[in-house]
Amino acid sequence: MRYFIQLAFFGAAYHGWQRQPNALSVQEVLEDCLSKLLKQPVEVVGAGRTDAGVHARMMIAHVEVEHTVQTNDVVRRLNAFLPSDIAVQDMRAVNPNAHARFDATSRSYEYWVAPHKNPFYKDTAHYCKHPLDVGRMNEAAGLLLGHRDFECFSKSHTDVKTFYCDVQEAHWSVEGDLLVFRITADRFLRNMVRAVVGTLLEVGKQTYPPAHVKTILKSKDRSKAGASVPAKGLYLTSIVYPNTVYFNG
Repeated sequence: MRYFIQLAFFGAAYHGWQRQPNALSVQEVLEDCLSKLLKQPVEVVGAGRTDAGVHARMMIAHVEVEHTVQTNDVVRRLNAFLPSDIAVQDMRAVNPNAHARFDATSRSYEYWVAPHKNPFYKDTAHYCKHPLDVGRMNEAAGLLLGHRDFECFSKSHTDVKTFYCDVQEAHWSVEGDLLVFRITADRFLRNMVRAVVGTLLEVGKQTYPPAHVKTILKSKDRSKAGASVPAKGLYLTSIVYPNTVYFNG
């Protein structure tokens, strides 16, 4: 029986989602706890990779179990096993061919920027001491919509078949004492969101005009875009699937 597991994690202690040979990952911790709980070897497949230090308010992974389980009971017991920085939120039966990564139709991220020094955001947001023009940043962010090739924002030497992404939302908002950037797309390239944010911050600092983002996009050259911002401010917030993936859905 195949299940989707929905979880959240605070990524500071982990070398990303994906299991690593010499570093602790969220996938490794989840698989080890599930294997002990279900008394069978378990492999989970995540909706995507997150870099070291990135957080997730919602991650989806699928798992194959030898027999039907009581999902509420598994969630309760699994949370008792897991460390305090990982929490399972839900577990649902899905169709046998449902795939956490390939069936996702969109993913959303947030990036938090603290425009004023605040010790309570030390591990959760990127402090930017330079004044930022949010209007300019939103003008530049709007240029991402409708564009297809995002090679300029991809980590160098990434092994992918295409750099095409369908960005459906890209917008900054002022929320209390934070600047929050939200972006939604069908898929993301490695390091893409952090590179986009770094570039938009340069626009906000008036290093170059919003229209220069078009030049960066056309260049397909990572060195033309801004520096990647720190992982600690990035949050995976939502993953959307068609109802057809769910068992009897």
